Amino acid sequence: MVTAFDADPQVLIERTAKELKNNSKIQPPEWAKFVKTGSHKEKPPINPDWWHVRAAAVLRSVYIKGPIGVSKLRTKYGGKVYRGKSVKPPHFRKCSGSIIRKILQQLESAGLLEKEDKNIKKGRKVSGNGRKFLDNIAKEIVPVQEKQAQKSTEPEQKPASAPEQEKEKLKEQQKPATEEKNKEKK
Repeated sequence: MVTAFDADPQVLIERTAKELKNNSKIQPPEWAKFVKTGSHKEKPPINPDWWHVRAAAVLRSVYIKGPIGVSKLRTKYGGKVYRGKSVKPPHFRKCSGSIIRKILQQLESAGLLEKEDKNIKKGRKVSGNGRKFLDNIAKEIVPVQEKQAQKSTEPEQKPASAPEQEKEKLKEQQKPATEEKNKEKK
């Protein structure tokens, strides 16, 4: 059985983002056009669909890491702050918590995530519908990836070009001549 663990993460996130874009419950807020994704960034994202891509990445992260909270996800999507050329060393900063919270809330309202309060680890986990959603996308992706991998591993046999064919003919002609010389020497 193919799961999200088997699919290439980048392709899975891209395809999931396309599917989430069709979902009416997962829409970027009005302020999403102007906001940076964290204090470590200098500019807002260039991709106009960045909200759906981040939502797909968060959904995959929750699928893989089990019950996980906002703080851990902030750390995962954080980065280093550039503090000058060589004056100050870079420091790690977490990403925006508001973005992560809103995405988790939207995914939960869409029925793809649910809260986990009973176990040792608290936070959000993937619901049955969310698991089914990601696994179905992975099933579509993995056969295509396997076909591409088989094509790349199979050696391609090209027809020999005209100069290569001439070289081979010369070698074949020279073989009997060298064999005759060897016989004469004996």
